[in-house]
Formats: sequence, structure tokens, C-alpha cells
Amino acid sequence: MNQTAESSSYLTSVMTLYVQMSETPMHASLSDQALERWLETCGVPPEIAEAALLLGSIRRLIRPKDVTPLSPVRSQAYFLPVIE
Repeated sequence: MNQTAESSSYLTSVMTLYVQMSETPMHASLSDQALERWLETCGVPPEIAEAALLLGSIRRLIRPKDVTPLSPVRSQAYFLPVIE
């Protein structure tokens, strides 16, 4: 598989999960796509990026019901601390 196809596969797998999550935008922004390319360039495996999305989402969903709700996620950058 060539590098372009691998990059496309990386973007597709992670972005598909990101836009399907309940509190994320329905479409990935250009900055989200650029962030994905950067993560790939840094050597972050797609499985780690996907796990971070799931973990970050679960952490948001299990918050106590009596606390102020969080605003929707507007950028995939929200999940960078989980990836780190």
C-alpha cells in the first residue's frame, strides 16, 4: 500500500468514528483533518487515536447528572490530552 492510500485509510478510520459520536460535529472540519494528518506524521497509530476518542467520550458521558452539562465537542483537538 502506498503512503497516500495509508494516509487516506488513517483519516477515514479515525474521522468516521469522530463524526459518528454523539457529541461531535457531523462533519470533520479542515482543522480536524489537518490534526489527523499531524497525528499520523507523529506516528500515533489509528488504534490509539480511536481509543482516545472513545475514552474521552465515555468520560463525558459518565459525568454525574447533577453537574452542569458540557457543551458539544467542536474540534478533535479536544481529545489531544487523552491521546497524550
